[in-house]
Amino acid sequence: MSDNAKSARAPEAPYPRRWLMLPVLLAAMFMAQFDLYVVNVAAASLEKDLDAGQAALELIVAGYGFTYASGLVTGGRLGDLIGSRKMFLYGTFAFTVASLLCGLAQSPGELVVARLLQGLTGAAMVPQVLAMITAVFPPAERSRALAWFGVTVGVGAVAGQVLGGALLQVNVLGLGWRVIFLVNVPIGLVALAFALRLLPHRASGNRPRLDPLGAVGVSLSLALALLPLVLGQTEGWPVWTWISLICSVPVMALTLWWEGALSQRGGQPLLELGLFRNSTFARGLVVCLGTFCSFFSFMFALTLVMQSGLGLTPLQAGFTFTPLGLAFAGASIASPRMAARHGGRLVTVGTAVAAVGMVALLAVLNLSGGHTSAVRLLGPMVLIGLGNGLAVPALTGAVLAGVKPVQAGAGAGVLTTTQQFSSAAGVAGIGSVFFAALSSRHGVADYASALEWVAAIDLVLVLIACGTSVLLPRPPRAAAAAGTPGAAPAVNNSAPAAATPGNR
Repeated sequence: MSDNAKSARAPEAPYPRRWLMLPVLLAAMFMAQFDLYVVNVAAASLEKDLDAGQAALELIVAGYGFTYASGLVTGGRLGDLIGSRKMFLYGTFAFTVASLLCGLAQSPGELVVARLLQGLTGAAMVPQVLAMITAVFPPAERSRALAWFGVTVGVGAVAGQVLGGALLQVNVLGLGWRVIFLVNVPIGLVALAFALRLLPHRASGNRPRLDPLGAVGVSLSLALALLPLVLGQTEGWPVWTWISLICSVPVMALTLWWEGALSQRGGQPLLELGLFRNSTFARGLVVCLGTFCSFFSFMFALTLVMQSGLGLTPLQAGFTFTPLGLAFAGASIASPRMAARHGGRLVTVGTAVAAVGMVALLAVLNLSGGHTSAVRLLGPMVLIGLGNGLAVPALTGAVLAGVKPVQAGAGAGVLTTTQQFSSAAGVAGIGSVFFAALSSRHGVADYASALEWVAAIDLVLVLIACGTSVLLPRPPRAAAAAGTPGAAPAVNNSAPAAATPGNR
């Protein structure tokens, strides 16, 4: 684009209804994240009412996660292909229908299939959220909008524990566990109604091709890695689980080779390999891996300790999670403005606080043993919630800092995939360590010992994230001192609208 053309575009007013649009997008993100974790608190009910065995429970809980993570990059490219607005509407409608099917399931097999479908529809819906935020919000506001996206990611997960327990205990209309899925139906329909009115219609002359080989390769490699992590412990780690894990590496290597070759031939690969040459982006993904894997595996294991180990009801477990949830929510709400002043420095502070919480948790578990109680765990839980509440919202903007406009959609897809893959891998992989440590014993001391293993692994991951976050960009001193909302690093939006995926 010429300098004259850029100047002509400069005074263009941003989309006037963007802040009304944002809650609609975040409602969809909340549903997807809520459903990733709410099933944790319903495991006992599913086992009793649906006669679900351990393998079925693992697939019901984590199957959603691996189809969700496996499809996110492809979902982002489909949004580039047919338009983010259309893809968001289709994805939200399909997610709502899949949630209805989950709530109507009559057998473990039906629920497993519905959950896998729910994950795929979530993968169609969620990438459009970041793509539209990146496309519609001007640079001075984008960091705040991205931070609210991060708030929603974390609050959705915490709400899965707190609200999920309350919904099960209240037993709305006698629906039992079904209510945790059926609650998405009215929310999805309302989100669709507002999306039809508020999401912008934007035309783009630059429509990429799909790259089916890349889509299959990325999805297959992620599925090959996640499936054995989900089922390995339950099945006793048979030969096929190890073959699947090993095969995921060459499949991903071949996929990356194909993507590079396609790019060199002037094609349009699904993965923008140039993103990984951006040091800020690459380091940010490492921080994401450590942060999301540790936090969400901790939440999963703690839920099992609360209900199975300490014998709390879903409602009591939900109340026990409330201080953690309040700490996370309070820190998350403060995080957007603090991120504007401190940028990646806030991620470092947040992960450091979370690390202190993990150390405190290890100390409490080691000292309490068989006398471990929910009250004794509250202090470490609050520290972990506070630290992640500071880090997670700021992380999205920090990771996308410096990404070129033409790579914004691709960067958002890779970031979201990394977040969800890390969450699912943490629940499945570290969850397997938890079950292995627990073995056949079921006393309070045994659950405390198993949680110690989880906390020790999570501490290592948090420390890696904290150390890497030191290398994330800081805002310029003048901007940081001013404390302006746009001071945090954000994706440059000076390129034409047609060049930004999702800007339609």
